[in-house]
Amino acid sequence: MNKSDLVDAIATSADISKAAAGRALDGALNAIKTALKNGEEVSLVGFGAFTVGERAGRVGRNPQTGAAITIKAAKVPKFRAGKGLKDAVN
Repeated sequence: MNKSDLVDAIATSADISKAAAGRALDGALNAIKTALKNGEEVSLVGFGAFTVGERAGRVGRNPQTGAAITIKAAKVPKFRAGKGLKDAVN
């Protein structure tokens, strides 16, 4: 399922136009991104939680030359599925 399929499903489920469903989806995604950028956790009970994790810096290898390169530390988004989502999948 891609974004347009998801917009269609939201529009059908909520009985709203596709344009309104698209704006609602974009608004929800932007709110999640903003919260994560501010270091907050986004919890959707029964669905899951979005958090920000830390990835430590490390030394890697350039595959073409074999030379050592430094990979910077980074913040990475993480998703932890909730019980309701796990039960729905299984």
